[in-house]
Amino acid sequence: MEPVVQTGRGRVRGVVSGGVAAFKGIPYAAAPVGDLRFAAPAPVPAWDGVREATQYGPTAPKPPYRSPLDQLLPDPVIPGEDFLNLNVWTPDFAASLPVLVWIHGGAFVHGSSAVSLYDGSNFARDGLVFVSINYRLGAPGFALLEDAPANRGLLDQVAALQWVRDNIAAFGGNPDLVTIAGESAGAMSVLTLLAMPAAEGLFRRAIAQSGAGHAVMAADTARRVAAALAESLEVEPSRAGFASVTPEELVGAQEALVERIRADPNPETWGESAADSRAFAPCIDGEVLTARPIDRIADGASADVDVLIGTNTDEFTLFFVPFGVDGAIDDNLLRMMIGVHGLDVDAALVAYRAARPDATPGQLLMDVLRDRMFRIPALRVAEARWALDIPTYVYRFDWPTTEYDGRLGATHALEIGFVFDNLRVRESSALAGPKPPQELAERMHQAWVAFASTGRPGWSRYGDNRTEMTFGLDSGTTDDPDAELRALWDGIR
Repeated sequence: MEPVVQTGRGRVRGVVSGGVAAFKGIPYAAAPVGDLRFAAPAPVPAWDGVREATQYGPTAPKPPYRSPLDQLLPDPVIPGEDFLNLNVWTPDFAASLPVLVWIHGGAFVHGSSAVSLYDGSNFARDGLVFVSINYRLGAPGFALLEDAPANRGLLDQVAALQWVRDNIAAFGGNPDLVTIAGESAGAMSVLTLLAMPAAEGLFRRAIAQSGAGHAVMAADTARRVAAALAESLEVEPSRAGFASVTPEELVGAQEALVERIRADPNPETWGESAADSRAFAPCIDGEVLTARPIDRIADGASADVDVLIGTNTDEFTLFFVPFGVDGAIDDNLLRMMIGVHGLDVDAALVAYRAARPDATPGQLLMDVLRDRMFRIPALRVAEARWALDIPTYVYRFDWPTTEYDGRLGATHALEIGFVFDNLRVRESSALAGPKPPQELAERMHQAWVAFASTGRPGWSRYGDNRTEMTFGLDSGTTDDPDAELRALWDGIR
């Protein structure tokens, strides 16, 4: 029998498979079109009858990934206006189960909740109510306009969490036991939500995978990016100006602007965007977001929230290896790039070469960038909370894929199929290869389930010993791994 659930705006019909009920494409906010296109999320109009919730809903306007990333990162496009929607998987309508809310990654311009790897059936199988959400991307979500609310993509995420608070009990979830989780831009979103006054009280726990609390823009940078985008479109940098172009034109202009930044990454022109070519991301607007998330966390924001945070051993290979960039790095460029990021060049070379004696200059640079962009910012979150005696758990994903002749290693996004226990999903093989270890998926998946259920993933919290769990060929805990590399970044990142 197809289940029907009453939500606050109307009834929805889902489907049952393997003892898990799934409801897809439920709108949590009104379609952001017309006058609502650059507005804060608005309530969904109520509907009569039963709304079918058996297929994924529309996805936010977005460009495709650059080749060959488009072959490695599945990113379905589903047309339609009601893309502020979410999906729910539940094993038991009558229970009061922990809830896990997934925020997808994609550099704030790609991605959606319709990615097959994000199917929440296995989390529901293991006793959670699982929710995945869409939110506005790119300029509609993050361009800073003087006459529009800032950080609309983040406001969408808050609106989705408010929907969970108000409706999840009808699906068997406990609204007082919500964990938010995300990867990459989703993890950056998670840690930004920790710092946002508007998100207070909407979740009890948080999981951040491959993203941390430094990845926000200054308001001045966001204004310059918006102005450059408006100039390229020959419109005013205003709500009306951007609303005068179609979503397709806006997406095309976004991509052209990213290419401009990538071709000439001048910090004087592009501010923080020059470092990673991200033109659209959360910004410190003074109202929605009042400071960098890492600084708010260090000041005690979300001190009542348990945090699990992790990174991958080879995060940056995804951005170099498929494009052949790693082979184009020589010693001179390596030294220059190390200096650009503020490290003592000679000391850094000694430490990174000691950690990987046989590494090429390209591999060493990828390790440096991994630490700057991912690992060190994640540790700063753990350290800030450790100083306040707040429970925080740290892990590293270390299993190397065989893809690209093994040059990707434990790359960015590889862990997703393991976390979801979805290695059997066809799309997982693009990164994980033909025979990834199922036992590791079960171990990592259960750690997330345990944390969402109890606040404890199964190892010691981060503290005096700097204990980290490694998920890999030989899983286990280590105290202060790569201490020499970590110490290089003290006072820099």
